[in-house]
Amino acid sequence: MATPNDAPDTDQLLSIAEDLMQRARKLGADAAEAAVTQSRATEVAVRDGKLESVEGSESKDAGLRVFFGKRQAGVSFSDLSDEGVALAVERAIAMAKLAPEDPWCGLVETGRLATSIPDLDLYEPPVWTSGELSRLACEVETAARAIPGITMTETAFASTGETASASVSTNGVSHTARRSNSGYGVSVIAAGDNGMERDYSMTSARRLADLRSCTEIGAEAGERTVSRLGAAQMSSGVRPVIFDRRVAARFLGSLEGAISGPSIARGVSFLRDRMGKPVFGEHINIIDDPHRPWGLGSRPVDGEGLPNSKRNIIENGVLTAWLLNSPSARQLGLEPNGYATRSLGGSPGVSTTNLHIESGVQSRADMIAAISDGLLVTEMFSPSQNPNTGDWSVGVSGFAILSGEIAHPVSEITVAGNLKDIFSRLIPANDLKFWSSVNSPSLLVDNLSIGGA
Repeated sequence: MATPNDAPDTDQLLSIAEDLMQRARKLGADAAEAAVTQSRATEVAVRDGKLESVEGSESKDAGLRVFFGKRQAGVSFSDLSDEGVALAVERAIAMAKLAPEDPWCGLVETGRLATSIPDLDLYEPPVWTSGELSRLACEVETAARAIPGITMTETAFASTGETASASVSTNGVSHTARRSNSGYGVSVIAAGDNGMERDYSMTSARRLADLRSCTEIGAEAGERTVSRLGAAQMSSGVRPVIFDRRVAARFLGSLEGAISGPSIARGVSFLRDRMGKPVFGEHINIIDDPHRPWGLGSRPVDGEGLPNSKRNIIENGVLTAWLLNSPSARQLGLEPNGYATRSLGGSPGVSTTNLHIESGVQSRADMIAAISDGLLVTEMFSPSQNPNTGDWSVGVSGFAILSGEIAHPVSEITVAGNLKDIFSRLIPANDLKFWSSVNSPSLLVDNLSIGGA
């Protein structure tokens, strides 16, 4: 188990990255970038109060991307011996010389790089031993099994880990970071006259103080599971649908894909013509905050070394920004805006950091009370989405709402619609929690097509 005294050495990782970059330059590369990451983790699983497994892992990986004019190639590798590094650099150089030209590739111009990098709170040295992890997993299992109707544990776990990284490039990037992550959870099974159901709950955070209690997580898993027993199908029709906050964040994933710079550049987004126009109702604000202390998605700069900042991606319903890296920005004739992500040896991707829909004013209970015949969705399965049109459908389970109350569990049903229409009609409840890197309150859509019996 790692301790504060043997935490991953970011200076050592930086030295390896600098060596990779210099080797590439000596072999003729016009420009290069290198990154090295080191990860350590320990996870314990228990069942029926007995230890099932203890898994420890540690890895150190590197990536190198090189440029010859508008030709580029990259490699990722884990053999950091002198021989392994030399071979990786030679392979990257050889591939780049043979690669087709890409007019949009290249490192960010030096003048765009962040000149002041915030010092974010993202790392707390791991302190849990394997024995403590086992105790925590047992506690969360005990809390779940205490719920009447729970008959079996699928798995209960606890884990802790840390990651360190270093990145450099010939345009002046030189950055290191450490991140920690710990958590626990449980998946349990309940049996009834009509079969068995399973559900889960878990908590994860960068610092231990932000974790929910074992009792809360276990009880939540047990109660969710038992509540699913006796599920029936629902008749087809068009009804109001509430998406529980646990699944509502999936809409943010659909939004993120639709406003991704590479998708816009390729013309494969149902929102490609909506910049500066209303996409959601005017009561909707969707915010990305890369500098949230202890945030699971926080990063001080983006993956290309550009400054980033808190932004309302959707402000009063209006779309204000594409998620751009430098290649997509060049292709679109725009300025990169801090959403690039780094990959070991690959071209930059794009993503948000800590994204959330701002909380509404109405409680979920009040929303339910106002519905005479509707659906509460608590789980989604394998959504299908057409990125060009926004047509969307997903298998779901949850609860029928009748006469303003949760009536009985339902399953084997689908909901479907077009995301442009759904986005414009979303109404957020006031139950937002920051438990992940993408968070949403429960969301109401006044009418959606439901396919059931």
